This record gives sequence, structure tokens and C-alpha cells, in this order.
Amino acid sequence: MDCLVNLYSQRMTALAERVENVDATIRVALPPELHFVQSWVREHFSEYWVSEVTVAMSHQPPGCLIAVVDEQLVGFACYDATARGFFGPTGVAESQRGNKIGLALLYHTLAAMKAHGYAYAIIGSAGPVEFYVKAVGAVPIEADKEDIYQGLLRVRPKPEADA
Repeated sequence: MDCLVNLYSQRMTALAERVENVDATIRVALPPELHFVQSWVREHFSEYWVSEVTVAMSHQPPGCLIAVVDEQLVGFACYDATARGFFGPTGVAESQRGNKIGLALLYHTLAAMKAHGYAYAIIGSAGPVEFYVKAVGAVPIEADKEDIYQGLLRVRPKPEADA
């Protein structure tokens, strides 16, 4: 299910306060880091997300933010990857979950979108809908299973050869 976020909501201000002391550096990924971010996303998430990271990184400035702890990549968030105005994909290393790094990535990415002129963001195929509702007041968009990912090509197992 997709969700809509009002980037001018007071929830954004409240989220900024919640994440101001997060123990991670959140910043825009630099183009020379593309291969590193791609490799990390491939290892921790999926090839689909690697594709979206690649597109987000091709923008100027890049639409991919990263979270770094002790000089190690621990999370990422993208925008304008699958479609303009879309937030995501985003992910945090399992070892760092629960440390508000996902919230910090969400806030900083939505703030970057707002700075680029967006008034609203769409969270495409929002996995944990309740997380986004609670964090930024996201509103689910009723779509009757019709969304931008409809018809997405999926990897299928190769048929076994006749023996």
C-alpha cells in the first residue's frame, strides 16, 4: 500500500526533535560511493533496491542518503528513484535497528524532498505502514492493488532440464 506524507505537517517538526541526537551521521551519498552503497544494499536487501539506489544516485544532487556509524555504512534511504515524489527504498542494518537510525533517515530524506520543492511525498509500497503513520502521520492511499509496481518483472526459477 502506498502512503501520502504532508511535508509541511507539524509531525515533521516533531520527528526532527526525536532524531536530533541519533548516534549516526546522516548525509547525502557521494557519487564515488555508488559501488560501495550498491554492494551493501545487494548484501543486505535486494537487487531491486540496488536498481533504485542506482537511479537515485544518478540525480544531481544524488537522491540517496546514507547513515554512517564508526565509518561504517549502516543504512540508506532514497527518493525520486521509481517515480518523482516517491520516498524509498530505505533500510537499516539489522544490528542497528532500534537505534532510531531509520527514523533519522526518514526525516532527513523527507526534509531533502521538501527542500527540493515537494509539498507531499509518496511512500511507495510502504512495508510497515503503521511505522510511517506513527512517525510522520502518513495516510494510506487506497489503490485496489493498482500501483506503480503492478506488472514488475520478477525473477523466476529456471525450469529443470529433462533428465
